[in-house]
Amino acid sequence: MASMHGKLSAALAAILILAGAGAAPALAMDSGTPAATAPKADDYSEGVKAAHSGNYADAIGHLDKVVASDPKNADAWNMIGYSERKLGKFPESLDAYEKALAIDPNHLGANEYLGELYLQMGDMPKAEERLAKLDKLCGSDCVEYKTLKGLIDAKKKSS
Repeated sequence: MASMHGKLSAALAAILILAGAGAAPALAMDSGTPAATAPKADDYSEGVKAAHSGNYADAIGHLDKVVASDPKNADAWNMIGYSERKLGKFPESLDAYEKALAIDPNHLGANEYLGELYLQMGDMPKAEERLAKLDKLCGSDCVEYKTLKGLIDAKKKSS
């Protein structure tokens, strides 16, 4: 009986030691950053959700974490550009879209949203360049092309 008690005590001690190790701050994958400040797996989806809900500053907070750990994430840069544009921060928006397109020149969303930014900045020729790029990438039937084309046409009618 004593040996069984000893085995149970040893097993319990091992469990407690392993559980205690989990109490230490976890490190994000090889970044050396405590997990509390590292991006969560859902920061991108939370950022997109916040942006589409009109919470642009919150979106940027989530998306900044994504690009801090994954600077080549064109989707995150695109959504940062979108959120900055919606906040009226055109230089920051332009910078984010340019980063997205430097990573992926064929990114449909970044090309469309950059065209929308150019429209808001009053630069019709550059907006039309983005439209031409979208036409080459996905044709006139893709959503991004149709959206930007509709905005360009509406702007021309109102001018």
